[in-house]
Amino acid sequence: MRKIAILLSAIAMIASSMVFTSYAQDMTPEEQAAAAVDQRKSLFKTIRYNLGPIAGMAQGAPFDAEVAERNARRIAVMATMIPEMLAVDTSAFDNIETTALDSIWDNQDDIAAKTQALIDNANAFADAAATGEMGATLGAFRAFGGSCGNCHDTYRVDND
Repeated sequence: MRKIAILLSAIAMIASSMVFTSYAQDMTPEEQAAAAVDQRKSLFKTIRYNLGPIAGMAQGAPFDAEVAERNARRIAVMATMIPEMLAVDTSAFDNIETTALDSIWDNQDDIAAKTQALIDNANAFADAAATGEMGATLGAFRAFGGSCGNCHDTYRVDND
């Protein structure tokens, strides 16, 4: 059942991406850039939504192996879209708000590598959670959470 839900989520995200692509053909470059930023923000908000309960468990909230595994597998699937969502250079448009640093557009290979690390670490975390053992699961959280931080530290404006 979980695999079906993950698959359906992935299909829905891919379908929305395809709709965006066909829609983007009728847009100005600035409109395309703004739409790309909106898509990126939506993806990252959804990833953050799924990471929230996991981070809570790492900070002492009650451990729920099923939620940890499910959410980590969702994140792994959604992460496959990150390079595509970061492929549209929006730096030329000053009136578009984004937290992406301009250096991101010149480092797509690094983005791909960091994305793969996130996917691998999310799946490793999910595998640990599937055992039901809290210690092993939370032990895998550092690498998983660090995958997000590695990219944020390099390519995102620090608003903290």
